[in-house]
Amino acid sequence: MAPPVPLLAVRGSDGTSLLRGPPHCEPHAAFQRDCRPSRCVTFSRDGTLFGWCNGQNVSVVNPSDGAVVSTFDLPKTALLEFSPLNNILVTWQLYTKTQDSPQGEANLQLWELRSGRLIKALYQKKVESWCPSWSEDEKICVRIVNNELHFYENNDFDSIANKLHMQKVSDFALSPGAQPSKVAVYVPGSKGAPSFVRLYQYPAFGGPTAALANKSFFKADRVTMHWNKKASAVLVTASTEVDKTGASYYGEQTLHYLGVNGETALVQLSKNGPIYDVAWSPSSTEFCVVYGFMPAKATVFNLKCDPVYDFGTGPRNAAYYSPQGHILILAGFGNLRGQMEVWDAKNYKQVSKPQAPDATHFSWCPDGEHIVTATCSPRLRVSNGYKIWHYTGSVLQKWDVAAGSELWEVRWQLLPDGSFPERPIKYQAAPSQLGSTQAPPTQAYRPPALRHLPATPSSKLHEDEPPQDLRPGASGEKSLSKSALKNQRKREAKKAAKQETKPEPEPPTDPAPVTNSQPEASSGDPEVEKKIKNLKKKLKAIEELKEQQASGKVLQKNQVEKIQKEEQLLKELQELQIGQVGCFCFLALAVGVLIDNKVSRTRTQACCSATTVTCSPTELTRCPTVGSF
Repeated sequence: MAPPVPLLAVRGSDGTSLLRGPPHCEPHAAFQRDCRPSRCVTFSRDGTLFGWCNGQNVSVVNPSDGAVVSTFDLPKTALLEFSPLNNILVTWQLYTKTQDSPQGEANLQLWELRSGRLIKALYQKKVESWCPSWSEDEKICVRIVNNELHFYENNDFDSIANKLHMQKVSDFALSPGAQPSKVAVYVPGSKGAPSFVRLYQYPAFGGPTAALANKSFFKADRVTMHWNKKASAVLVTASTEVDKTGASYYGEQTLHYLGVNGETALVQLSKNGPIYDVAWSPSSTEFCVVYGFMPAKATVFNLKCDPVYDFGTGPRNAAYYSPQGHILILAGFGNLRGQMEVWDAKNYKQVSKPQAPDATHFSWCPDGEHIVTATCSPRLRVSNGYKIWHYTGSVLQKWDVAAGSELWEVRWQLLPDGSFPERPIKYQAAPSQLGSTQAPPTQAYRPPALRHLPATPSSKLHEDEPPQDLRPGASGEKSLSKSALKNQRKREAKKAAKQETKPEPEPPTDPAPVTNSQPEASSGDPEVEKKIKNLKKKLKAIEELKEQQASGKVLQKNQVEKIQKEEQLLKELQELQIGQVGCFCFLALAVGVLIDNKVSRTRTQACCSATTVTCSPTELTRCPTVGSF
């Protein structure tokens, strides 16, 4: 049986439309395009339903043939979601108060999809965690209400089947997959007590030993919890709003691991800085973390939180596994230039390195072969449009909105697991008329005045770190086990510590060799010595400026003026040094000896006339009294 052709929903100021499948997305003939701007669109989990709100009503259709399933008179709906088995449609609109209803109206509504009957109307003021969470078989539904988790069974929302009450519960995450269902609960710390996350298995909530796992930690204003696909472990990213050390503008983040078998750990990251993204592999046996100050690092960890592969550093802030888990894309969107690194997730070989500048959206097609990137409003109001890519870097289709229009959202149709088998990875770019967008090698900026001169090596602000298998000596380290590497590093650190604490041998006590050079004369006047020191410092700076000028660097006006003062500074230095020595004549006939390897000097008026004349020792040979020395 041939695999289905995925659909792509496109929502913008010109309306809502469905496009039929890559590599070239064409309008879906069975769906009549809605020309009215829509507020939201969504697909059901199995892809058999498509719903949207156009500002007048909410419509649900079968995307395969366009048949209308149900219509609801809900013009203010802002968010839509289907239950896992498509029995219930959840709608949410902004919470408002009016004169007729000072308490506000129930803004979260649950509708029976087939009949259009309202099952339950609830209050949900915040948009965070607005939608109730269902188990895969819809036997359990849970939502948070006033620091409590309310559990409903078999879609009976008139009675609460179970409650989990903990002081100040602020977030939760229900596990995916089949029964038994687990839930991760987050409680923020207060009054010096740490924050913590606990795992429970429904409905065993009572007793001190009911929790499957418990992890407490400080420095957490909020958390994000990520279950893996098999519901065997959860990753918790704890974040603070402000980094009190001042090291980061984005606050401080830590990553914690909790397994349903009770194992917990703090994931050790090898570079300081924010945690940008965490992504589980669909195999549920490893996860990728993008972290650290730019250029950011990316590392794959196993379930023991040991690093499996280090991708080095680069301009990236997101990680995306393909639906089959055989390809991993590391990307840098937002304030980065849109570079994507496509990796073979099993052999850790780079497939391609395309670039999608100004992209605000990225998502995998269910076939695991194609991706879509888009520039959407209001994040960017110019150059709106989308591109369909092959993972080898080829652009298969490009579409730009018309002038005066905006693109708001693109979304792939969801399809059941197993709809597309895993295919062998190709390393050669797929054929395309639009070509590839491999990022060209970048060069450092050079001013126009220097472009005719030979290039000089420039220092980088950050040195990029290559992937672990491309580093010097990587083969030797890779052959060693983790324990062997740990022991080797301990031995090296111990050896280095011994060398630091080892006393240095005392210098020999032999007499210093006799030299004929005379020490620099000192006048004993600290002010004169200070002036000489400052002049030498200025002359040294002028020499450096002259070297820069000779290498082709354009100097500023004040730097050129400094160079022009060199002759004046030299003259001042010479006068100070001459005055420091004074007029010394050697009375060799009177003394005729060397004392302590130094010529005995006596100041006299012998070589001076009525006016005092100063001369340096080297100029004593010109003294008319002493003559040649």
